[in-house]
Amino acid sequence: MKLFQHAQRQRSKASRDLYARFELLYTFVDFSAALCFLVGSILFFRESLITPATWLFVVGSVLFAAKPTLRLLREVRLYRMGDYADLAERLED
Repeated sequence: MKLFQHAQRQRSKASRDLYARFELLYTFVDFSAALCFLVGSILFFRESLITPATWLFVVGSVLFAAKPTLRLLREVRLYRMGDYADLAERLED
């Protein structure tokens, strides 16, 4: 069993539910990051708003960095939901 395989996402109702929850979270983070960058870009047009604009860029960057972390966390959790009998057999060899 490997990470990032579509079959792991469809293995059971629990894995499908977990995948769906992570996809919603991923989409929320993606949308939030884009919104931070959009609003930050608009705020840069006024010199008095440069500090909040900069903070929005920092927050947006953190959110964009969270995206691959969420994907890896999702895949590790799906992997852990896998068939441990196969894993035990491989360890015996």
